[in-house]
Amino acid sequence: MPKLTDRFIATFKPEGAAKDRLTFDTECKGLGVRATVAGSKGFIVQWNDAATGRKVREPLGAWGSITVEQARAAARARLGRVAQGINPAAERAAARAADEARRAAQAVAKEEARFTLDALIADWARLHLAGKRARYSAEAERALRVAFKAHLDRPAAALTHAAVIAVLDALAGAGKASMASRTMAYGRACYGWAVKRRRLSLNPFAGLPVIQGGNPTRDRVLTDTEIGAVWRAAGTLGLPFGPLVKLLMLTAQRREEVAAMRWSELSADLGTWTLPPARAKNGKAHIVHLAEPARAILTSVPRFAGRDLVFSTTGSTAPTGFSKAKLALDAAMAKDTAEEAVSLAQNTKTPRKAKTQSPTKADPSLGWRFHDFRRTAVTWLAGAGFPPHVADRLLNHVTGTIHGVAAIYQRGEFLGERKAALNAWAEHVLRCGDGLTQAVNVVSLDGSVAQMS
Repeated sequence: MPKLTDRFIATFKPEGAAKDRLTFDTECKGLGVRATVAGSKGFIVQWNDAATGRKVREPLGAWGSITVEQARAAARARLGRVAQGINPAAERAAARAADEARRAAQAVAKEEARFTLDALIADWARLHLAGKRARYSAEAERALRVAFKAHLDRPAAALTHAAVIAVLDALAGAGKASMASRTMAYGRACYGWAVKRRRLSLNPFAGLPVIQGGNPTRDRVLTDTEIGAVWRAAGTLGLPFGPLVKLLMLTAQRREEVAAMRWSELSADLGTWTLPPARAKNGKAHIVHLAEPARAILTSVPRFAGRDLVFSTTGSTAPTGFSKAKLALDAAMAKDTAEEAVSLAQNTKTPRKAKTQSPTKADPSLGWRFHDFRRTAVTWLAGAGFPPHVADRLLNHVTGTIHGVAAIYQRGEFLGERKAALNAWAEHVLRCGDGLTQAVNVVSLDGSVAQMS
């Protein structure tokens, strides 16, 4: 074996038909140089593995890139670590693994930085909310974007429990506890969806305490005087909200379901309305009997060729401006109340007919909502003798007085009873609208007659 020098290495090459040739340095044991037929020449270091007894070789660098002395220094350093019981190959493999892990972490961080809260909400709306009710989808996306506006451009993974609590507390502190509660529910659903898809590892909305006052149970029931006031005020609105509000009251159905009513869902004689599963909140088809006043309202609504929506100003979208319609109703009710007060003060009003209640009309400030029509209707029906299970079917509730095992076997829809209930309710609404006080005869299923004022 020669002492490795630049002069020696320059002439060193494989012999005969060999593809390569290896020789070792006499000055530094373990340092070798390999020459190939392609003309490459590189330094290697060789040692015997103490655990296996096998020879181990590692490249040190190409001749020309490093000098002979540099190769000797590198070889001595490697062999010194071997003498200390350190495996350079394993050490290098560990370094490669650590580098790969670092690169992977950097890629994840880069992806997380791109996956902002804005992108998360957009994906959730596009891939998940698209199958939900339109109103819920729009409100869920709007609420999150408004409440977490300052966080939209930040990584979704960077939203912490503390940041969520700060936003929700600010809403609750501003007197918007109900909105805070709904926003928390939307955020929990949004992040939960992302966690299930492995886009995120943490849901910052999970495990948060219930917001006090965030989900108040409404028990508002309109009085007969208020029913009459709303009915008369609705008559001043015109299309589409005038007939729409009246039909909401007469049918006791959900606001969005009535607003998006189609002519194709109505029977030829306008006697029934069949709400398809795709538009029902609980995903179940629902048959609604239309009393004579309801049929009269539908008959008065103009129908345009090629337009299936009953209530629409564009022909392609259902009405959505319910907040403005409510303000208009409140204004009309307030005006009616003021005119009544003046008339009574002057003692010139001629009573329509005898009244059951005080002639003072409803005060719009008492905070009723369109959804209260449903509770008002079934409350009156209960007082009129109609059983609770009829009201449950009338409202198209999934759960009700018949539940559990009984609900599995009780599949009756009580269509006859529901028809009688809505006929009686419609008559009562009209009498309230006229301010009448005469008792209403309600015929029960056993043929007896009850009187309701």
